[in-house]
Amino acid sequence: MRPEKRSFSIRGHRTSISLEHTFWVALKDAAAEDGVTLASLINAIDVERGSAGLSSAVRVWLLRRLQARAGMKVGEVLKDNDGEADGK
Repeated sequence: MRPEKRSFSIRGHRTSISLEHTFWVALKDAAAEDGVTLASLINAIDVERGSAGLSSAVRVWLLRRLQARAGMKVGEVLKDNDGEADGK
């Protein structure tokens, strides 16, 4: 799965973001659900990202959004059907 690169203008300068297709779909869905443009959502993530790379910040933002929807706290381990942590 190769990342797809897209360019945006953030606070007056052009930048590129490389994300896997699945992340682009999730990001577009999030923007539509929130009633904002994809560029607006990326700009909001950029403002909050600190020193993290923008592509990484987008992935983390999407993960946290999904965790919040699942009622999980940041850092909570996902459990499989047997109550065991995934991958064990």
